[in-house]
Amino acid sequence: MKSPTPALLEVRNLTKYYGRYIGCRGIDFTLQCGEVLAVVGESGSGKSTLLSCISGLMAPNSGQVVFDSAKGAVDLCDCSEVRRREILRSEMGIVHQNPRDGLRMRISAGGNIGERLMANGWRHYGRIRDAALRWIERVEIDTKRVDDLPMTFSGGMQQRLQVARSLVTRPRLVFMDEPTSGLDVSVQARLLDVLRRLVSELSLSLVFVTHDLGVARLLAHRMMVMKRGRAIETGLTDQVLDDPQHPYTQLLVSSILRN
Repeated sequence: MKSPTPALLEVRNLTKYYGRYIGCRGIDFTLQCGEVLAVVGESGSGKSTLLSCISGLMAPNSGQVVFDSAKGAVDLCDCSEVRRREILRSEMGIVHQNPRDGLRMRISAGGNIGERLMANGWRHYGRIRDAALRWIERVEIDTKRVDDLPMTFSGGMQQRLQVARSLVTRPRLVFMDEPTSGLDVSVQARLLDVLRRLVSELSLSLVFVTHDLGVARLLAHRMMVMKRGRAIETGLTDQVLDDPQHPYTQLLVSSILRN
């Protein structure tokens, strides 16, 4: 009899306070390989705090974030800074809400992608440039712009470049914070098309936060609804959206229907 496959990510009783304010409290969930989890809720619900804690950008007050790394399971809340940075660099990717937080605006588009590869040991210029060109094309940016600065790109292009930079090293787990926020509808649709294709092609494991339930339905297998720092409802995305159980989730879904 086969033993069950370990979860790629297991979050146990994760809690983060800002003084007396609760960022998130008592969060528990698991993520399997190839699974996409959407964390949804209104502004101030704690979803971005949760993402920062599980992606290693912020230390929680208590709890565990156990990641099944290539070298064995490790609690990101209780490992050395060197080990944590190694995992973030080689096995995880982060796409920030504001592309300026995830890109170096005064380095070329190709340089942004190449920088991530060099941090993982790549040294051959030709191979690095070829990889950068492939990924720029993959996120639907004209390869002629490989030497252009991201500061000259539109917001949608910057976000797609950030996706390319994060995925070029084929991370096992990717985190995204409101990836479509602030984009025009047509630009948002193009980015979502790119993300859906890459999730399918690469069997990506992804945790992303959003306030947009439509984005969650398009991308996520499962959904977690947060309110005031707590997870109040979880389940399959279609199940949660089509038959919400918690009054707050019902309110969220009905507000979308009214619009």
